[in-house]
Amino acid sequence: MRSDSRLSRMLHVLLHMARHDAPFTSEQIATMLGTNPVVVRRTMAGLREAGYVRSEKGHGGGWTIACDLQEVTLLDIHHAVGGPHLFAIGNGSDNPECAVERVVNAALDDALRQAEALLIARLGSIALADLAKQFDAECVAKGWTAHGAAGH
Repeated sequence: MRSDSRLSRMLHVLLHMARHDAPFTSEQIATMLGTNPVVVRRTMAGLREAGYVRSEKGHGGGWTIACDLQEVTLLDIHHAVGGPHLFAIGNGSDNPECAVERVVNAALDDALRQAEALLIARLGSIALADLAKQFDAECVAKGWTAHGAAGH
């Protein structure tokens, strides 16, 4: 099964945008992500609707950050990009009268509820600013400037 990487990819883009003085075009973002500009615009639209980015059309236009990185969490971005359910594990329901199936399903439901609550809490506790600080530290450790690393 293929994993959904929208959250990771958009966090990548947002951190580059936060450290870049000029707007990024959909084409530049598509090149960065190895995808199509139409896919970029579709995904970025959710971020724009949530107020995390803005877009300007025309010459010199593109996508820019429109939020305070300290106020936006990874969970916020997950929701804005229309992230899927966090877990794809499901229950079997071939024989609802079977006591074994009911016990197994109850155990799986409980474990998944607990795991999802933990993951949601963790994603909600990490602000984009936290990632930006880690990115800046990585750039310093490698002798890069954040602006120089933003154009890869």
